[in-house]
Amino acid sequence: MLNNIGLPGLLLIAIVVLVLFGRGKISSLMGEVGKGITAFKKGVDDGKKELENEASEMARDVTPEDEKDKV
Repeated sequence: MLNNIGLPGLLLIAIVVLVLFGRGKISSLMGEVGKGITAFKKGVDDGKKELENEASEMARDVTPEDEKDKV
């Protein structure tokens, strides 16, 4: 269904959206989208760091449970 839109169709959609919402509303919307993308990337990076920290903590302690009790 969406395979046949092409460049003229996309331009027509862009013009209709611009007329309906106005330039100011669209620019503020794009600013919010940018902030959302930035927040998402930060969350992904924080998640990666957290997983790496957990993995490094698990890798540090390789002593078997039996030997921990003896010490």
